Amino acid sequence: MGKAYIFLISGIWLAVLPHLGFPYSWQDILTSLSGIALIVASFMLYRDFKTQGIKKETTFDNFSENNFKGGEATDETTN
Repeated sequence: MGKAYIFLISGIWLAVLPHLGFPYSWQDILTSLSGIALIVASFMLYRDFKTQGIKKETTFDNFSENNFKGGEATDETTN
């Protein structure tokens, strides 16, 4: 949730930034720095997403299927 929170705060910051009364030169610098921060945060989120997708899925063969015929369970290995 930390990275999602960063996106929320930076989105609010970018929406409010033009209305704070900064001089245009400062506003340009702050907008550029905020954009770079968004790029870095999105790259970190993408990298984490890709590393989580690589995990190998493990399956366990801990069951055995039976042939159920007419009320009796028969095991194929005993025939």
